[in-house]
Amino acid sequence: MSASDGRGPLQVERRAQLLDELQRQGTVRVSDLTERLGVAAVTIRRDIAQMAAEGLVRRVHGGVTLILPDETGGEESAYATTHAVGAGPRTLGMLVPSLDYYWPGVVRGAEEAAREYGHKVVLRGSSYESEDDRPQLERLVDGLGADGLLIAPRLDAPTVDATLEWLAATGVPTVLVERTATVGPHHAVLESVTTDHALGAAMGVRHLHSLGHRRVGAVLSKGSPTSQHILRGWHDAVTGAGFATKDTVDVLLPGLRSAEWDAALDETLDRCLSTGTTALLVHADAEAMAVVQRCEERHLTVPGDLSVVAYDDEVAGLFSPPLTAVRPPRRSIGRAAVDLVVARFADPGRPTHRVVISPSLRVRESTAAPRGAAASS
Repeated sequence: MSASDGRGPLQVERRAQLLDELQRQGTVRVSDLTERLGVAAVTIRRDIAQMAAEGLVRRVHGGVTLILPDETGGEESAYATTHAVGAGPRTLGMLVPSLDYYWPGVVRGAEEAAREYGHKVVLRGSSYESEDDRPQLERLVDGLGADGLLIAPRLDAPTVDATLEWLAATGVPTVLVERTATVGPHHAVLESVTTDHALGAAMGVRHLHSLGHRRVGAVLSKGSPTSQHILRGWHDAVTGAGFATKDTVDVLLPGLRSAEWDAALDETLDRCLSTGTTALLVHADAEAMAVVQRCEERHLTVPGDLSVVAYDDEVAGLFSPPLTAVRPPRRSIGRAAVDLVVARFADPGRPTHRVVISPSLRVRESTAAPRGAAASS
């Protein structure tokens, strides 16, 4: 009988055999259990997760250990349970779609928090073009023995539902980072940490409103999962302020290396001029800088003719002029994701948590009152 065909003892028998192994050895690795019981690692991990929730066993790196009688008496704090003798350092698998933009800050925050708990992060990169994140996740869980996962999967991939269902079945504590999703027929919510991008967009619009702008457009990145939230926040803010949106610029830019890039920039500025749009909220920094450079080429001044607010603030402050920008709390996102996983280690039965963190606005030189209008407070 193979360890991957899903057959083997019934769950009750598996649990009895697992407890028998623990009584004899104290600690057993998942890889050893799959061989002895003849079932897949995902099945073993699901059994372990259920038994841990019942207080029968404790997960350790790559396996499981028996909870001794003197460890069950009295209530313990989450911190004490997590750091109890025998729990040991945990391995947190982290999968992000990019290792060169936006995500390094998130990763650094996660690594800082993990070190403080005595755990470590194993980082892997995926891709916005990846059709299936499951092979990477399987390597983290089964190959590297990750005790918890911090992941930003591609949610528009055709395989995402199956991947999320597989994740839920592993029993490995998982936190979605800058993503939200549900799983199963009852749409159970997965644990997550996200930036309130809609609020960030609204902050940019309100800043421009305070300067006297009455036509504020949005320029977004096609294909970015963040754009939909920024668009929602922009739309709610401009309509809430009573701005006309019918003729305001609302553009999805192609990729920076697209053959349509230059034409799209010119079309955006043409629409600003024809509609009287005096300010733009642009996602992300590279797109915002490109808009400003094209303004210079067309003898339009920033912020004189057009105010620009960038969204992301990776490098916006280094540009000339330094760009006013909305900054997502990248490091805090990573730290909060680790906190959620650690809390789940301590209390497997706790309710699902969805943490939303607010971004901030950095006002610099790319925004000012529109020509001929006095700024209002």
